[in-house]
Amino acid sequence: MRKQEPFVARHQPEWDALSSWLARREADAPLRRQERDADGVVNDANFPSRYRRVCQQLALAQQRGYSPNVVEPLRALVERGHRQLYRAPPPRWRMVIDFVVADFPRLVRKHSGCMALSAALFFAPLLGMIGLLQVRPDVAYLVFEPQMLAGMEAMYDPAAEHFGRERQSDSDFAMFGYYVMNNISIGFRTFASGLLFGVGALYVVVFNGVMIGGVAGHLTAVGFGSTFWRFVMTHGAPELIAIVIAGGAGLRIGLSLIAPGRLRRRDALIDAGRDGAKLSLGVFVMLLFAAFVEAFWSSKSGMPDALRFPVAALLWLGILWWLWRGGRGARHAD
Repeated sequence: MRKQEPFVARHQPEWDALSSWLARREADAPLRRQERDADGVVNDANFPSRYRRVCQQLALAQQRGYSPNVVEPLRALVERGHRQLYRAPPPRWRMVIDFVVADFPRLVRKHSGCMALSAALFFAPLLGMIGLLQVRPDVAYLVFEPQMLAGMEAMYDPAAEHFGRERQSDSDFAMFGYYVMNNISIGFRTFASGLLFGVGALYVVVFNGVMIGGVAGHLTAVGFGSTFWRFVMTHGAPELIAIVIAGGAGLRIGLSLIAPGRLRRRDALIDAGRDGAKLSLGVFVMLLFAAFVEAFWSSKSGMPDALRFPVAALLWLGILWWLWRGGRGARHAD
């Protein structure tokens, strides 16, 4: 019994830290990035090794015949650890929800510098083209073919039954499939072009800003702005923000090639590609949602503006709030 008190004094901080960590996991509560005690850090990564240490300490306490005041709390701690270590993994749907709600916006914030640069490169030419075409509408014919402009005007003619589509394309489901393929192709090109040392991503982001701004500016200049803005305001939130995020992911890939830091260029590219793949998955979800809104909500010409514009404003604010706050306070908090 002489060795019991030094044994408890030496290991008690470790037991307390593990017990606190287990309590948070059992309550499914957010974990701090690090929980430190005298023996180091308790986290998801080293939990198995910490659990094995406590099992060894329990066996040693039993072998030495320590009192129940030591053995029983240790046995209870081992049982709690066993339940956590061998519990069933979360269902797949839960993993998807966790990624969308928390992991994706947290990853966007992790690369906030690239995201901010992508946003500037996209929205500056977009807004610049809109303003320029109100003063010099003829510039549109330097950017677009006349046939393309005529087609855009037909699509956004106030007399059209549906906004944003050709008159013969009257199936919402068919247009949903078209919007999905179109949106995702833009997002993929924007991300993948980052492999050209970031130059490709720069070009694609700026090009999309010029093209979208050119269409918006031309339609506004010729008097079809009301129908155009009514159509794009709602689905534009997830669609345009997704393009910016795809551009940021592409720029991150390019940056890993240009300035790999202390890593080898190959390792830096692998690291950036891992994050880029996750960002691309989130972009896919956003573009899928944008296509759904575009096909089943935005195209309805009979939707009253009193409903359309408030919904659009809420969607813009909601997405920005989600990217700003999503995942904060979760297990890997910012």
